[in-house]
Amino acid sequence: MEIAPKADPPVCKVIDYGKFRYEQTKKLKDARKKQHNVQIKRIQLSPNIDDHDFFVKINAARKFLEHGHRVKALLMMRGRQITRKEKAEEVLARMSEELSDIAIIDGGTKMESRNSISMMLVKKK
Repeated sequence: MEIAPKADPPVCKVIDYGKFRYEQTKKLKDARKKQHNVQIKRIQLSPNIDDHDFFVKINAARKFLEHGHRVKALLMMRGRQITRKEKAEEVLARMSEELSDIAIIDGGTKMESRNSISMMLVKKK
């Protein structure tokens, strides 16, 4: 096996290839075991949500953020609620204000047809 190809002259070493492949797979398994996968958790809201229901959703989002996940707040507007977009923006602004100690908004609020979407990330400490 070639150890240092850019050296002058190149450095080579005779090794057991089966043992080498075994060690490589062990290193890859350990690396995969130690990595952390970030998931996107979704919280669904509506524009006329009551205070208690709102705080239940906030607590769920806080728990997701503490575990290191991203939170996607999805505010769904049904029927004539689409005419009162300011109410939807108010709910999402209130949510970001409640979670401002632990999260930041990623990319602001986006409107997709009848849904208003806001992504939240964990703040770096």
